[in-house]
Amino acid sequence: MRQFILCSVMIAASSAVFADTGRGKTLHDENCMKCHDTGVYTRENRFIRDRAALDKQVQRCQLNVGAQWFDEDTEAVVQYLDESFYKFK
Repeated sequence: MRQFILCSVMIAASSAVFADTGRGKTLHDENCMKCHDTGVYTRENRFIRDRAALDKQVQRCQLNVGAQWFDEDTEAVVQYLDESFYKFK
């Protein structure tokens, strides 16, 4: 039982490792770029300061454009943005 719990925690914690960043880029380019370019991610006064805030913002934006993404799609976009622009630790 202990091994099962440990394994479950490791899988949940590492979901970002398995996110499909290629799919994230595609979803981003098809949806997010309708409203803004990538300059919002690199501007000096950006308000996203950690991965949790990035996740919430991606969810808000996804709803605003009417994209009907699965959780793994949202995670893929978050992972793509993190790897490409934010580089959170």
